[in-house]
Amino acid sequence: MSLELILPLCTFAAVSSITPGPNNTMILASGLNYGFARTLPHLFGICCGLAFLIVVSGLGLQAVFAQLPVLQIVLKYAGACYMLWLAWKLAHAKPMTGAQSGPSKPMSFFGAAAFQWINPKAWVMALSALTTYLPPGFKAMDVATLVGVFFVIGMVCVGSWAMFGVAMRSVLQDARSVRIFNLVMALLLVASLYPMLA
Repeated sequence: MSLELILPLCTFAAVSSITPGPNNTMILASGLNYGFARTLPHLFGICCGLAFLIVVSGLGLQAVFAQLPVLQIVLKYAGACYMLWLAWKLAHAKPMTGAQSGPSKPMSFFGAAAFQWINPKAWVMALSALTTYLPPGFKAMDVATLVGVFFVIGMVCVGSWAMFGVAMRSVLQDARSVRIFNLVMALLLVASLYPMLA
């Protein structure tokens, strides 16, 4: 992949990774509720899951969707149902205090990685990057470069949302404030479904 393509790809990866979406909404809430260290598996899961999605799409999944368009519709509505369930869990999450762990726990690496397959924003990012930034007659190394760019930039951009959540812990000290924050994040997660279902 030429330098002329890598520079705009980096810009696209940064803009698409830093803007609000289901991943950033959930990782912001995780940073607030669990701290940065306990949110790291969630963060790595997002970045690895998106990387795997890009690799598989780049190696021919687009052709499967072209042959079976109903599969894309099924994934869309399964994803919407899962996101509603996540929003409900987030809205009802019990605020964490100090070293208290309680029954609540952050999203796991595998849960976050699997979520990318039903996350509409992840699909848009992956397919847009593949169709826009891969040169004609691309090779596996071109896909690997694209994946590397998204992984590194995604770690920084999505990680900044987790750090922002951690920073908010000093502001949202009482359980009521955290509950309100979680409810707002849950509503934003539901609102993020609108572009996908509209």
